[in-house]
Amino acid sequence: MSRKVRAILVVLPIAAVGGAGVWAGLWYRSRAVTPAALVKRIPASDALVVYLDFDALRRGGVLGLLQNPKATEEPEYREFARQIDFDYREDLDSVLLAVAPTGKFILARGRFHWKSLRAYAEAQNGRCDNSLCRLEGSTPDRRISFFPVQSNLLALAVSNDDSAALRMSREAGGPDPEVPRAPVWVSIPSAVLQSGDSLPAETRMFARSLGRADTVVLYFVPEANRYAAKLSVRCRGSREAADLASELARTTALLQQSFEREHRVPNPADLTGVLTAGSFRSDGNRVFGYWPITRTFVENLLGAPK
Repeated sequence: MSRKVRAILVVLPIAAVGGAGVWAGLWYRSRAVTPAALVKRIPASDALVVYLDFDALRRGGVLGLLQNPKATEEPEYREFARQIDFDYREDLDSVLLAVAPTGKFILARGRFHWKSLRAYAEAQNGRCDNSLCRLEGSTPDRRISFFPVQSNLLALAVSNDDSAALRMSREAGGPDPEVPRAPVWVSIPSAVLQSGDSLPAETRMFARSLGRADTVVLYFVPEANRYAAKLSVRCRGSREAADLASELARTTALLQQSFEREHRVPNPADLTGVLTAGSFRSDGNRVFGYWPITRTFVENLLGAPK
C-alpha cells in the first residue's frame, strides 16, 4: 500500500466525522421544535404562559380579520420593524410568551434577519457578545437580551437581568409537558385568577372558582363555521373536580338568570353571549369547559372591518 493511499485512508474517516458534525449542527439549528419542547425552555413557574401559532392563524384567515393593523401599531414598533426588516404578519410562525415574576420571556419562530437585529441592538447603545445581544429598555428594570437558539428561533427576555435570555438556551429535563393541540392557548397561574382585578367583570366569578385549581389552561380552536374556547383544569382529586364543575355550571346559570331578570338577551357577538353558553363536566381529577364562539365575536374582538 502506497504512502498516498494510506494518507487517504487516514484522512477520509476524519473528514467523515467532521462532515457529520457539521451536518448535525446544521440539522439541530434548523429542526422543528414542538410547543411542548419550547415550554421546557421557559421559566414557567408561577408564569402566565401564552402560545400563538401565527402560521395556523394565517392559514385559517384569522390574521386577515385585523383591521388595518399598520394604522394601529405603535410608531416605535413600526420603526423597529423597518430597521430589522421584519413583518410579523408574514415572517412570524409562532410565539411562546411567559410573563413570570422574574420578567418576560419570549421564544419566537420565524424568519429573522440576524445581522439587522445585531445592528439594531448596537445602534441603541447595546452590545453583542458572540450570539448574545443586550440593550437597555425604557426603564432600568427592563433590560433586553436576545440570541438565536436556532436559525429560525429567537429567544428574547425583558428582565432586570441583562443576560436573562440565556435561561432559554437549553430544555429542562424530564418528560414533555402536556400542551393543547390548538393554535392559541393560555396557561393561567392561580395568583392571576385569585386577584382577578385585571379581568373583565363578567369573568371574575369564574376566575375565583378556578383560582383553587392546580393548573388552568384555556385554548381556542376552529369548529366548522365558528370557533370554540375550551377549558382544561387539573384538580387535586376527583371530588374537587366534580365540585368545581358544579360550581362553574351554577355560575353560568346565575349569569343567565341575571339577564332574564333585567329582560336582556345575551349577545353572541360579545362576552355576555359567550359566557352564558358555557358547559362543564368532570372526569377524574380533570374539569373540561366549552364555550361556542361566533365569527362575529372574533371579528369584534380583533376590530375587523364591517
